[in-house]
Amino acid sequence: MLEIDIPGYRVLRLAHLVLDYNGTLACDGELVDGVGDRLAALAGMLQIHILTADTFGKARAQLVGVPCDLSILPAVDQDRRKLEYIQRLGPETTVCVGNGRNDRLMLQHAGLGIVVVQAEGAAVLTVLAADVLSPDILTALDLLIYPLRLVATLRS
Repeated sequence: MLEIDIPGYRVLRLAHLVLDYNGTLACDGELVDGVGDRLAALAGMLQIHILTADTFGKARAQLVGVPCDLSILPAVDQDRRKLEYIQRLGPETTVCVGNGRNDRLMLQHAGLGIVVVQAEGAAVLTVLAADVLSPDILTALDLLIYPLRLVATLRS
């Protein structure tokens, strides 16, 4: 569990980290350098879940050794399926990270939603649904590893 008291905002009590794969953790199916190490660091605090349609068919191989639960979703209704996934976990205890239009609902309903803007860009509605915008996945994960950065961003 990761507990972060953000003055003037709320106390976050996070147990789950749910991440999109392509465009968030990976570019063109290849895991971004440094992601595995950061996820390993977070695994002691949060249960890590990765949701993907696995467009490039590389997710399982790329995530070997990474402490996570991988779920490969059908290509249709991903926005709804991702939302249903976090609803089963408990959205108030979940931090979600994504970039695509299909990530909007999970970011909007999560206890904490982080959108990343990398090589694929980010859907505007997803940006608006997030609590925090991050320039890349490493910076986004570092917000959880170094939570005072998150406090500085979200406090009133």
